[in-house]
Amino acid sequence: MSGRSARCPVALAEVTEAEIIAHCKERLVGFKAPSSVEFRDCIPRTATGKIQKFKLREPYWAGYQRKVN
Repeated sequence: MSGRSARCPVALAEVTEAEIIAHCKERLVGFKAPSSVEFRDCIPRTATGKIQKFKLREPYWAGYQRKVN
């Protein structure tokens, strides 16, 4: 697979993966819509409320020496 695929971390479970993807495809350009959805208990945040993206990326970069964002 070449390029990037969009992934959407979600902290609520009242909707399905298919519903979220369909909602995004209706409102976004096709390449910006997520190709998969990851359900989590919570999204890691700093004390000021900013999302800690590096913590979301950690499992995907495990085992790699160079972590490219």
